[in-house]
Parts: sequence; structure tokens; C-alpha cells
Amino acid sequence: MAEASFVKTVCGYCGTGCGLILEVQDNRIMKIRGDKEAPVNKGQTCVKGAFGYEYVHSEKRLNTPLIRKAGELIESTWEEAYQFIADKLSSVKSTWGPNAISMFACSRTTNESNYITQKFMRTAIGSNNIDGCNRT
Repeated sequence: MAEASFVKTVCGYCGTGCGLILEVQDNRIMKIRGDKEAPVNKGQTCVKGAFGYEYVHSEKRLNTPLIRKAGELIESTWEEAYQFIADKLSSVKSTWGPNAISMFACSRTTNESNYITQKFMRTAIGSNNIDGCNRT
């Protein structure tokens, strides 16, 4: 068994940006603690930031895109999945207009990810229909 290493990172559960230190051994997260040097949280963490990491190593995680064909989810390439999404969004937009499309932003992502979400909706789609759980 390899010796543990410590990796500084930013928590991915919300947009606050808390600093974390991951204890990693054999490429697996073993423990998480708050980074006392991080100006946002000064070593403190919420329960999600401290204990919500088992999903990272879950065997149930998807590692390839799935597209529903004839009622069944079929593995596809990333290129096919992106084209499928682009075609569907273009079809909805051209048929019913940009306000027929909405997007839900997530509090478990970074501020940068939420920024690009709203930017995509406003510039590429032309809609202000954006909501999320991060305002509660």
C-alpha cells in the first residue's frame, strides 16, 4: 500500500469555494478536511464537503454517454452525444423559439460552471429561462 499524499483542492459541492485537503492513498480519497489556509472557510467544512466523496469511486458512475434508441439506453461516443444534443436543441429552438428551452443550474457545481451555463443560455440559446437550487 502506497503512502498517503495530501492534495489541496476546492470543494465542488457549491459555489462558495471552500478549500479542502484530500488525503489520497492508492489513487483513492481516504479522508477530507478543511484547509485552514483557505480564506473562504478557514478550515471549516459542511457535512457534504467533509463526507460526501464516496460517489467519486462508485462503480455505478457512468463513464460513457448514453442515448435512448428505440426505448433503450445505448452507449455512444462523445461526438455522437454532443451532436444529438445540438440537433435536439436546434430543433426545439427553430420550432418553438428560444423561450421553449430552459436550463437548471446546480449548486453542486462551481461558480464558473454556473456562469457559463447562464452565458450559454443567454447568448447561444437566446433565453433567460435559467433556474437553480443555489438561490435557497
